[in-house]
Amino acid sequence: MEFNHTSVLFLESIRYLNIDPEGIYVDGTLGGGGHASGICERLNQKGIFIGIDRDKDAICAATERLNGYLCRQIFIQDNYANIKRILKKQGIESIQGAILDLGVSSFQLDNPERGFSYMQDAALDMRMNRLDHLTAEIVVNEYDQKKLTDIIRRYGEERWASRISEFIVKERKNRRIKTTSELVDIIKAAIPASARREGPHPAKRTFQAVRIEVNDELSKLAAAVDEFIDVLDEGGRLCIITFHSLEDRIVKETFNRRANPCTCPKDFPVCVCGKKADVKKITGKPILPTSNELEMNPRARSAKLRVVERRKNNSTRTS
Repeated sequence: MEFNHTSVLFLESIRYLNIDPEGIYVDGTLGGGGHASGICERLNQKGIFIGIDRDKDAICAATERLNGYLCRQIFIQDNYANIKRILKKQGIESIQGAILDLGVSSFQLDNPERGFSYMQDAALDMRMNRLDHLTAEIVVNEYDQKKLTDIIRRYGEERWASRISEFIVKERKNRRIKTTSELVDIIKAAIPASARREGPHPAKRTFQAVRIEVNDELSKLAAAVDEFIDVLDEGGRLCIITFHSLEDRIVKETFNRRANPCTCPKDFPVCVCGKKADVKKITGKPILPTSNELEMNPRARSAKLRVVERRKNNSTRTS
């Protein structure tokens, strides 16, 4: 299957990266190489692009797509959360910019073999890295009811979480749930018809929750954002695109903490804690897709872009 991915907030992301043609830039969620192509197009032969993805298929597709650009290109199959280790291995101390597009790629959604989509029948997989052990089938069939409820409620923000997990546990007593269509049918049966007539597809939130659990998408996000900020050169920028409130909240809070680290009581006339901001927020409110983009790519409807810039004349954080 051809690896396609419509890059969300493409023009905005590239503009906010403020690319230096001779700089070093990282795309930590390489996907189909959409944002990467915009970066590489603006780099000259002295520039360096580093593409990271957990999905081997993404690495292969992007390598082919980006062939021909002038810059030096480095592709690494890994988790972007390991950015410091990745850069150290390459002998790189700091970078001029990075982008993280935290959504699942269109290829992964559209490829039935991957099991991400509730719109196509497939094996329950959902692994971004197919070498990982944990799959959606294991989560659905082997997690106890309480843990399932917690995951669906916390990661999917699903009001019917307890009822959905109850129906899953009841059904799996008869047979192992192996396909996406089987899971969709269970979810539809669990959610009252009146609730199913409004809002998004009834399986959307549960599938999101299971995918986040399978790929451990949130537990290391705050630490990863900190590490990306740590490796930014002075004036370097970090652009992050999120697709649901849990991701966005973590990114927003991490940016706020780094931009406003003072822990002194609000009534103190001067700061005595000594903590100084090492970034400034380039975007106050997040950047949202335009109506034209939403018409062209409906999957962009929940996307939000936030950007910070490393302050100048500040020592690098080591924590």
